[in-house]
Amino acid sequence: MFEVSVVDISERAQKALQSSPICALRELRVVHLGHALLISGCVSSYYHKQMAQEAVRAVAEGMDVVNSIEVPD
Repeated sequence: MFEVSVVDISERAQKALQSSPICALRELRVVHLGHALLISGCVSSYYHKQMAQEAVRAVAEGMDVVNSIEVPD
């Protein structure tokens, strides 16, 4: 049985953000920490923060997603 590596999943998550139609998401970064994907960076709205989380969650394959994206006040 073929198992996808954590590195492959984190690369897929990064590509999902980079190919987003929302330009702000293309600047975010995804790294893997153990069995979780950490999304970091800054966006201008909570809507974009949520959209980034959902884009990563779609390719996370059961990994936890930690959203540490900042939204300025």
